[in-house]
Amino acid sequence: MNKKKKVLSLPLIQPLIVSRNFRMLWLGQLLSLFGNSLSSVALPIIVFHLTQSTLSMGFIMMLNLLPTVILLPFTGVLVDKLHRVKLMMTSDLIQGFLAILITILVLSDHLSMVWLWGYAIVTGTMSAVFQPAYSALRQQVFTPDIRGAANSLTQLGMQGMRLIGPSIGGVLISLFTAAIVFGIDGLTFIISFIFLLFIKVACATKRVKPTGKLENQPRLKTFGKDLLGGFVELKKHAWLWVTISAFAIINVCTSGVVVVILPWLINVHYEYSSSIYGLVVSASGVGSLIGGLLFGLKKTWRHRGILAYLGMSLEALSLFLMVEISWVPGLLMVIALGGMGSMFFGIIWETSLQELVPEEAFGRVVSLDILGSIGLMPLGYLFTGWLAEVIGGVKTSILLASVMTVIIMAALSIPAVRRFE
Repeated sequence: MNKKKKVLSLPLIQPLIVSRNFRMLWLGQLLSLFGNSLSSVALPIIVFHLTQSTLSMGFIMMLNLLPTVILLPFTGVLVDKLHRVKLMMTSDLIQGFLAILITILVLSDHLSMVWLWGYAIVTGTMSAVFQPAYSALRQQVFTPDIRGAANSLTQLGMQGMRLIGPSIGGVLISLFTAAIVFGIDGLTFIISFIFLLFIKVACATKRVKPTGKLENQPRLKTFGKDLLGGFVELKKHAWLWVTISAFAIINVCTSGVVVVILPWLINVHYEYSSSIYGLVVSASGVGSLIGGLLFGLKKTWRHRGILAYLGMSLEALSLFLMVEISWVPGLLMVIALGGMGSMFFGIIWETSLQELVPEEAFGRVVSLDILGSIGLMPLGYLFTGWLAEVIGGVKTSILLASVMTVIIMAALSIPAVRRFE
């Protein structure tokens, strides 16, 4: 009996024990994310096999991202009007069907780039629906008694799958074919759909029968008000709108360095092998896992606004130090430190959204959050690549880390951010 009480007292595993909704959501999305990490390795191989062109791969990524960026403000309204689980189930079925279709086309030697363009557009569209629905559903499932631990477990699972998925994908491709990996991805979507069937939550929309002037308003005008609802909610909390605004630039700085500068730094500047680059990428994941574990060990944290931005300060510090430390163990520790800081911010941010935003507006707010996070990234990648060509990769990394530091300091200068608990 004492052992059982001791297990139940561990905050990190409490959500798995007390909430069936959480278990079903966590396990289903863990498998789905594993499948996505497999296909992320297979897709470039298939594209390069067809075209031998990096430009073609860049075009595919653009086609995938654009529908998400364009549709997010509108799908946020959809998420707040319809049942979130059903939206996720629809997305899973469509993406699972597409992944299996790609498998069949590759195996039958009928795949062309036109099919992959369509795949990218449709999956990007489904991402615009799925991501806000998934975030909004987490708010409903992660009840206040398990919220901190549930967010920690979710982030830990995501990082774990991103660590092991690409490695397993590479092994499967070498043993079989990239088509088989896409097929496995399709199956994980179907399994995720099955897990979602067991989640029981209500539709978040408050169904109030319209009366008077409201009843006679044109639907377009009503939709316009719904669309602006996310902005109205954000204006109520300086912590939310300041942070979303800050991270529109911070994410450009971090993603630009990690995606564009880091591979050059390891393979060209330091003249290390690709295996070292793999270790460096994994080190960030390891740091994130450690950060998630540390955060989950404590049920409540104080001074979360300061703590969140201090976490991002560690990320900025890692961008400064990685261009100065060529010793591999030291480099791995620096990258892991950045991953840990980023994880602390991510958990605090996710929890704060769930606490501050009401269920009926959550889809619209989180859509604006995602839009702020990725909206500038396509231009950011191009800018980072151009700047690295002009002034060099090392100076570019230092400059972007400096910009990131200035934005963090500016955000912390706002009392509402510093005082956020």
